[in-house]
Amino acid sequence: MPRSALIDRRDFLKAAGVGFLASLTPRSGAALERADAVYASGLRAPDGSYGVGLISERGEILSQIDLPDRAHGLSFDAVSGRAVAFARRPGTFAVVFDPKGRSEPVIIATPAGRHFYGHGHFSPDGRVLYASENDFDGNRGMIGLYDAQAGFQRIGEFDAHGVGTHDMSVSDDGQTLIIANGGIETHPDFGRTKLNLDRMEPSLVLLDAKNGSLIERHGLPAELRQLSTRHIDTAADGRIWFACQYEGPRNDLPPLAGYFAKGEDLTFVPLPDDMTAGLANYVGAIAVNRQDGLVGITSPKGGLAVTLDGRTGAVLGQEAVPDAAGIAPGAHGFAVSSYDGRFLQTRSDVAFDQHIVLLAKA
Repeated sequence: MPRSALIDRRDFLKAAGVGFLASLTPRSGAALERADAVYASGLRAPDGSYGVGLISERGEILSQIDLPDRAHGLSFDAVSGRAVAFARRPGTFAVVFDPKGRSEPVIIATPAGRHFYGHGHFSPDGRVLYASENDFDGNRGMIGLYDAQAGFQRIGEFDAHGVGTHDMSVSDDGQTLIIANGGIETHPDFGRTKLNLDRMEPSLVLLDAKNGSLIERHGLPAELRQLSTRHIDTAADGRIWFACQYEGPRNDLPPLAGYFAKGEDLTFVPLPDDMTAGLANYVGAIAVNRQDGLVGITSPKGGLAVTLDGRTGAVLGQEAVPDAAGIAPGAHGFAVSSYDGRFLQTRSDVAFDQHIVLLAKA
């Protein structure tokens, strides 16, 4: 993909059309108010257009926000009630919106030489939005800092101490940034091509949220250098769960999930071989249900959703979900979506993207 294909703020608005800003005020506000739990997920409509769906606890699409290109991950700020959807790599836009239409949307664009990796997270106090980004000419992952109280102006960036920085989160106390460096080199001049599969450097990193200083960096052992550490979620006790995607031989059976905490080594969860094979060596999303003490993982390639005990890592159950995409905590267990339009027990005429965010009540 030529660098000119990257979308900046001006190009974003041009591509979106005149109706875009109006679409960012959800058309079903009353339905949102009535819903006991609401989720958001990127989606693709039957005509090929992209958007973000606002979804009820039953899996029904209550409203849709139009986007000019594909979104990937999302984050929700319980303080302000706003959410943000990040463009899929190598996109350069993110859209901040109020699911209940109480404030105007904000469009964020990365600076020159950067693109989003599709993920980010608000600080617990709602003051800062952190975003995983690629310094593609420098071949290093970065965390962009955006002031959520001043129009999301970019106020700095931290070195992520890794390559292919993908998912990231913030500790509950706001003191620590948690980063999954997938270890895969990419450059927008080559689209989504993975450029270093023979020399990957996956890692999990903890940074000081105040100044970006490195607290811990956990590299993977040499025999697992092709195990891309991609997605994370945190438990109430501070345990950090991570999920992986394997870039090595298909007949290998690598560990695909694990956990650690500050000051601890990585622990991989030993899944049964048939389950690892069933996941097709690929976990696309992970979620922690804090209330029930559960961890859920999904694989679109394997068409499988797996539930783990959040204390021991033991497998508690699995469900065949063809094209399984996103996963998020549900009232009991997990809400799972799929590329073919399933969300919980509801089927819609859309293709849901790979991630779901729970829009907790502000």
